[in-house]
Amino acid sequence: MNKIKTGDQVRIIAGKDKGKEGKVLAVKEGKVLVEGANMVTKHTKPSAANQQGGIIQKEAFLDASNVMYLHKGQATRIGFKMDGDKKVRVAKATGDVID
Repeated sequence: MNKIKTGDQVRIIAGKDKGKEGKVLAVKEGKVLVEGANMVTKHTKPSAANQQGGIIQKEAFLDASNVMYLHKGQATRIGFKMDGDKKVRVAKATGDVID
């Protein structure tokens, strides 16, 4: 079970975009795609979807260890606990259940 999920609000804590905040667009194999962060330049050939081709800016994946979950505007680590028979995520800073 991953600590960071798609749709979470996160803050980047390391790298060229340190301090930026954004929404997680995708999670894959310990990496996260954050909206508007870690922008890279990609050269694309003309195709059916993109008739023009050319140079585009897009987000690249970041390592999940370089982002922290934002809970009520505060960056916090995430833990797990059992809520009855259900495993839930918990904000370490406040102890609040996230989902």
